[in-house]
Amino acid sequence: MSVLTMGVEEEFVLVDRDTRRPVDRAPEVIATAAGELGPRVQTEFFNAQVEACTEPAADLGRLRDDLVRLRRTVGAAAAEHGCRLVATGTPVLPPARPLTVTDSERYRRMARQFAALVGRFDGLVCGCHVHVGTLDRSEALALANHMRPWLPVLQSLAGNSPFSGGRDTGFESWRFMEFSRWPTVGPAPVLEEPQYEAYVGALVAQRVLMDRRMVYWFARPSEHCPTLEIRVADVNAELDTVVLLAALVRGLAASLLAADVAEGRPPPDVPDRRLRAAHGLAAAQGRAGTGLDPVTGAARPAEDLVDALVARAAPGLEAAGDRERVAQLLGRLRTRGSGAARQRAVLRRRGRLTDVVDALALTTTAA
Repeated sequence: MSVLTMGVEEEFVLVDRDTRRPVDRAPEVIATAAGELGPRVQTEFFNAQVEACTEPAADLGRLRDDLVRLRRTVGAAAAEHGCRLVATGTPVLPPARPLTVTDSERYRRMARQFAALVGRFDGLVCGCHVHVGTLDRSEALALANHMRPWLPVLQSLAGNSPFSGGRDTGFESWRFMEFSRWPTVGPAPVLEEPQYEAYVGALVAQRVLMDRRMVYWFARPSEHCPTLEIRVADVNAELDTVVLLAALVRGLAASLLAADVAEGRPPPDVPDRRLRAAHGLAAAQGRAGTGLDPVTGAARPAEDLVDALVARAAPGLEAAGDRERVAQLLGRLRTRGSGAARQRAVLRRRGRLTDVVDALALTTTAA
């Protein structure tokens, strides 16, 4: 079994050092951080966001080291400009003034075409996207078709947005709810390459999407590198959670490629409605709640589904030498709780949402 590479894209919010509210300082922060990181630090939709991208890595340790370097470098740049780098799926506190859209032609066009979706602070969401490769378009689509049923389980591990605009939403991942307002956000349809090209072309021609980069399905072939991109996770302050997600995505992908895809098995016939319900449960309750068995549709403890995912990914984890490490990371997550649970625990202990922001900022750059 060949070992796939992994890459991670993380989106962060910039908050003012004193108020802990989102601030539009990304241009300055990116200009400073780019001196060391070059194009691996990038703009996002709002000027209060920064994206950082790892290099492809075949080894979990190397991936983690790269993530540490990115976070520390961008965090130091943020500090130079009076703000802090925070890994949370949605801002804990609302901004003091309306956020501005990044000054690029593409983002200005998006803001005009989808004005109803961007005219509120809630529109700022930060995700963590995991790439696996190297895969051509046909391989990526076949793999996406087989991974669909497992993506709600991966999502259940990554909830880190319980607060939004100064209130507790009751969700593990409020980012999921906010981001779902955009076109195509959801499970990818089962498509092969000719169908994919025609389908996406029609969405752009009909102005459902502005361009191909606006395909926001939870699994999609990347438009800029030969990978499959998995887009279900909140950004997490705890770096171990990010490493765990990357390892599970790669292990599952390798296992499915070596068996189901290589042998030409049809992908599981899981209704879109069932998958959407499973993603909704993952967003609401996370790992500690109830999930939906992707095959039968029966309600099951989410923890049982996580165990089933690890078992399905086991051949790929073993081939990459990641099985023991994943067991350690998953055990740690189960002991310490999700990112959302840890945010709520800080509020219970300290009593102030500013303390939640401070804890997130410290954890984001402390790894």
